Amino acid sequence: MSSQRSATARAHLPPEIAFLRAEGVEIRLLHQAAADAARAGTDAATALLNAGLMEEAAYYRALARALGVPYLDGPIPFGPGLRFPESLVAGLAPLAPGLDVPCVLAPPGRVIAVLLGDPPRGLAAITSPTHLREAVFAAIPGQVADHAAQALVRHAPGRATAREPVLAWLMVLALALAAGLCLCAALPAPLARAVVLTAQGLFLAMTTFRLAALAVSAPVTAEAPPLADADLPVYTVLVPLYREAAVVRSLLRALAALDYPPAKLDIKLLLEDDDQETRAVLARIPLPARFAVITVPPGGPRTKPRALNAGLPLARGDLLTVYDAEDEPDPGQLRLAAAAFARLPERTACLQGRLVIDNAGDSRLTRAYALEYTGLFDVLNPALARYRLPIPLGGTSMHLRVRVLRALGGWDPYNVTEDADLGMRLALAGYTVGDLPSSTAEEAPARFRPWLAQRTRWLKGLLQTSLTHGRSPLSNARSLGGLEALCAAALVPGTVASALAYPVCLAAAAWTFLIREIPAAPVFLDNLDTGLAITLFGLGLSALVLPALLGCARRGWGDLAQSVPWMPIYYLLVSLAAWLALIELIRAPQRWNKTQHGLARTSLSGRPRHPERTGAGRALGKRVVP
Repeated sequence: MSSQRSATARAHLPPEIAFLRAEGVEIRLLHQAAADAARAGTDAATALLNAGLMEEAAYYRALARALGVPYLDGPIPFGPGLRFPESLVAGLAPLAPGLDVPCVLAPPGRVIAVLLGDPPRGLAAITSPTHLREAVFAAIPGQVADHAAQALVRHAPGRATAREPVLAWLMVLALALAAGLCLCAALPAPLARAVVLTAQGLFLAMTTFRLAALAVSAPVTAEAPPLADADLPVYTVLVPLYREAAVVRSLLRALAALDYPPAKLDIKLLLEDDDQETRAVLARIPLPARFAVITVPPGGPRTKPRALNAGLPLARGDLLTVYDAEDEPDPGQLRLAAAAFARLPERTACLQGRLVIDNAGDSRLTRAYALEYTGLFDVLNPALARYRLPIPLGGTSMHLRVRVLRALGGWDPYNVTEDADLGMRLALAGYTVGDLPSSTAEEAPARFRPWLAQRTRWLKGLLQTSLTHGRSPLSNARSLGGLEALCAAALVPGTVASALAYPVCLAAAAWTFLIREIPAAPVFLDNLDTGLAITLFGLGLSALVLPALLGCARRGWGDLAQSVPWMPIYYLLVSLAAWLALIELIRAPQRWNKTQHGLARTSLSGRPRHPERTGAGRALGKRVVP
């Protein structure tokens, strides 16, 4: 009777897990995996492993026994023909000649049922996907590092950051500016005035972009009907980590809280080779198969986009997002993005989530930072997205179609503000970015030196992006279109130029308005340049503070809005960072100024800080993340 019940139980289980009954795996877990797979529209093996119901290595050992083939769990003697990423994408790698089998397999869930129906005896050995990946990375680290650093250069050299020193480019720009000023000074008065008025009109148009965003009230991405679990695509989450031991437990809790079928999650934690501390913390936490800890082989440049490029070829999802170590995304963010992508045209290749500074109460600096972010992500970006204008992406919570990202060559590893560069490359390729009305809480530096180092890196990256895409200005302007090109100029080089000029303009305005008298000429045209200068000053200040005020109103941050009058002083600090960025661009263009996380003392959302110090945080290391 007992054997009949076992046979009935196996008959109702998918073949990719039915064989585990003979291995002594609890029938309750197998039925749970089968139900999860049916609900999510995926195979039961992936559902079993991604939910943490069984360890990956134990499953593949059992699979090897069921197939009657060897299981490789030690060093793998690879043969000629091992390639990155092809061998890992295929889950198949050649073995050295003379062995009993010619290749090793790490089959994904949907292939396993086929193998069980036609066992490959004598043709292959079996190993787990994690072990195969680690063995390949150890065997050909140079190929992996080369792909991460050089893929974009090979794919689109004209879109990649130039490797030659930038001093020559900057000298050419300086000489051109000096020549232009000398020419303007030598022109007859009417022509000189026309040149000044043209320049003022251009800056006025660029400033108008920020102010026009105040009139856009509705988000570009309206609510989309939610998708059933079976209709959701596989979603890849890339999380680059470097010296983040202090926040990695909080990060894992935030990722485990994502409201998305585990069978359709592909989370990759990307570590640097020398980050022993973060690796040690992760090693103590039993993670289900939907989490993969990937160590990027050593190599240059040591940047976040290089780590992302190492993980991109291994992404299993149709959609992909990036989170930083300190991020706490809204649990429903992936479902919302998937539903939006399903109804949006293929031309919309990216959705930018809304970044929120969570520790605004830590200092005056974090309050100003939070105001700046709400003006950008709650006001400006949604307006740009509504009118399909170029958007310099945020470094996190941008959701992308994997097909498009791969077609563009991934990220630029030599650009230290890879998000802004990717936004420009998307626009140049004819794609648009939508707004995703879902928040991700971030931690901002509360002290001046870390803030300055971070902002210097960001502005240096904008300079790199400006020089990269400024090599063919006319061609790029034709590709974008007139309004789009003006927008791109305002948001990338215009951001840096305005930051560099801000102290000079502020001092000149203070001298003009407070000390010397502004004479009125009898002829209207003689007053026009002075009037435009005054208008530009007023609109410029408005563009600094009004988006922040509107963002506070939209989020209900009445208390934080009281700090808006400090914003002109805050932008003096941004100007200092811009000048340091210019210097660092010459001296150390690829230097990545690392921001330390896990130091926040307050939270706008009421989230507990540093849960790893609590009993609940310590308990995470004793069980599989739910």
